[in-house]
Amino acid sequence: MRFETFGGIAALLCAATYVAGFALMLGLLAPSGYGQPGAAAADIVAFLVEHRTLMLLWNGTIYILNALLLSALAVALGRTLAPGAPGLAAWAQAVGLIWATLVLGAGMIANVAVAQAAALYPTDPEGAATLWRTLHAVELGLGGGNEIAGGVWALLVSLAGRITGRFGLALAAFGTVIGASGLATVLPVAGETAGVIFGLGYIGWFAWVGVVLLRRPSVRPARPVVRPEAA
Repeated sequence: MRFETFGGIAALLCAATYVAGFALMLGLLAPSGYGQPGAAAADIVAFLVEHRTLMLLWNGTIYILNALLLSALAVALGRTLAPGAPGLAAWAQAVGLIWATLVLGAGMIANVAVAQAAALYPTDPEGAATLWRTLHAVELGLGGGNEIAGGVWALLVSLAGRITGRFGLALAAFGTVIGASGLATVLPVAGETAGVIFGLGYIGWFAWVGVVLLRRPSVRPARPVVRPEAA
């Protein structure tokens, strides 16, 4: 199997992790106040303790599994785009791997936050809430609270994909919108809306890119022409 084919499968699975994450958030986590501005940390921690296995599944899906798949996709896109835009493809691959690292780190911290808060909760509920709030802030700083790395990656891949002809105008434009929304998450006036556009948009982008990688052969550099030496 070509690695680009593996990257296409990884892209489709990345989309699936986002779908599963949104479904779990809207169906089970949001009613508890998780992820809602102004929600009481004590109530959230009580929910986390009661549904510890669910939270580990949530973190494992949206963070850890997604990060591992994302790293494979970043490498696959780097290989695919390198023949036509080597420097830009290398830069995009580096940013993609940085993003995957941040997402993986966020997932590991999220798991530690749940485990430590659950251990402390029976004897010190307030301390557990404070501990979770602190670790959750670190989690959001790495992935989820702002989407700078993911936004820059989408912009670089879209530009390289358009330059090399691997991405059509529509896909490149779509990726540019997603990238811009990721950068906009740092703005207080646009953060929440931009985050929704970023997350939902990436579902479609992952699926679209996955299809592109699976359908099209890799772009390979032309072999140099060997000229016979003059007699």
